[in-house]
Amino acid sequence: MNKQIRPSDVAEEPLYAARKKIYPQSVSGTFRSTKWKLMAVCLGLYYFLPFVRWNRGPLAPSQAVLVDLENSRFYFFFIELWPQEVYYFTGLLILAAMTLFLMNALGGRIWCGYLCPQTVWTDLFYAVERMVEGDRRERMLKDASVASKGMTLQRFYEVTAKHSVWLLIAWWTGGAWVLYFNDAPTLVGKLVTFQGPMIAYIWIGILTFTTYVLAGFMREQVCIYMCPWPRIQAALTDEWALNVTYKLDRGEKRTSVKKAAELRARGEAVGDCVDCRQCVAVCPTGIDIRNGAQLDCIQCGLCIDACDAVMTKIGRPTRLIGYDNDINIQRRVAGKPEIFRPIRPRTLIYMAIIAGVGGIMLYALMTRTLLDVNVLHDRNPVAIRLADGSIRNAYTVRLLNKRAYDQTVAIDVDGVVSPSLHVVGVDSVTVDRPEIIVGRDQTTELRVLVTAQPDASRPASTPVRFIVTDIGTGEVASATDNFVIP
Repeated sequence: MNKQIRPSDVAEEPLYAARKKIYPQSVSGTFRSTKWKLMAVCLGLYYFLPFVRWNRGPLAPSQAVLVDLENSRFYFFFIELWPQEVYYFTGLLILAAMTLFLMNALGGRIWCGYLCPQTVWTDLFYAVERMVEGDRRERMLKDASVASKGMTLQRFYEVTAKHSVWLLIAWWTGGAWVLYFNDAPTLVGKLVTFQGPMIAYIWIGILTFTTYVLAGFMREQVCIYMCPWPRIQAALTDEWALNVTYKLDRGEKRTSVKKAAELRARGEAVGDCVDCRQCVAVCPTGIDIRNGAQLDCIQCGLCIDACDAVMTKIGRPTRLIGYDNDINIQRRVAGKPEIFRPIRPRTLIYMAIIAGVGGIMLYALMTRTLLDVNVLHDRNPVAIRLADGSIRNAYTVRLLNKRAYDQTVAIDVDGVVSPSLHVVGVDSVTVDRPEIIVGRDQTTELRVLVTAQPDASRPASTPVRFIVTDIGTGEVASATDNFVIP
């Protein structure tokens, strides 16, 4: 008879593993230097770009990059976008996605390891932590001492100093963000004197808190559990993509330096890996790259620098850990030369999409006009016949002036016989060619009456084109509708 298992007999298992604190060790080398340089560029752009000036003429904002919510504008140096041009942002999102896919196809998680904001700010927080508390060994000993003996005055001072600098960085991060939504020097003055808008203080508080928590405490947890990109990247990658890889065909079997020398002296096969675990010590997510491809790996390349340093010391070739693909591991085992294919159908498709979308956006940007017109035909009545037999149609015409100064425009209609135009409520000195002043950065709505003589040879509905011409610059915009005969 089978024994019945009671719920009390089953040990309760945790739903998730508790976080183990990671103490990444400092390292120097090619990839660490690259990360420092990219971090300096990214942080420099983020913090100081709002203060860059750009002359757009009188009455226009002089900030190079500005999201002007009050006037519904986005400025990026010489580019000015209106809400009606939101499709440019759609194109930018497509370009960003395709660039991310291309990065993955060429070099794995380049974005995660070098450019992701979580990586950049976490690197900065780690640098502060090492500066105040020391490197990996010192931090581990100090935490162990606090756990066993309690907090000392020196340790309290170090922890307070570290968190103070972290909060200062997080506050600066939140403060820099709001500067993109208003004139930076002016807003800084208002914030310092506590005269800034409340919404600015709220957003500074939110971003200060999130930066402090994500970069100071959650760190690798964001990359492992919160970010969806590792799962997406795993589905997009192929056998030709370069990823940070432990070359097991060269590293195995692992043994110490002394033991390896003894085995080689006896003519036995032995790998280059001396099991020093330096690759694990420097990893910001705490993984062992020698266990193969893992979602936790952000492919920052720090393990490559650490392994190269050890290989140099023991007189072995570097790049036991390096950027490699799955194909080359098999080829080296078979005694074949390594092969790389950065240009392949996948990368060509990504590059073609990037070039196509980028070209369309560039063409649209270069050929767009700063004067726009939209026409809407009246629905009731669609058309009326006047006492003299002429036909009148009414339209709502919207004129859009995207320039930073007033425009005087003339309205013409093409497509009907001898049209007569009248703008309701506007007197024009020009017969049948009304001239309207459209204010800077404004949309003007007009009611336009178009009267024409009936033409028996014309159908009941005739396409007509409204032509708007800037008197000063000669710029032309047009919109098409229909002239209906009742």
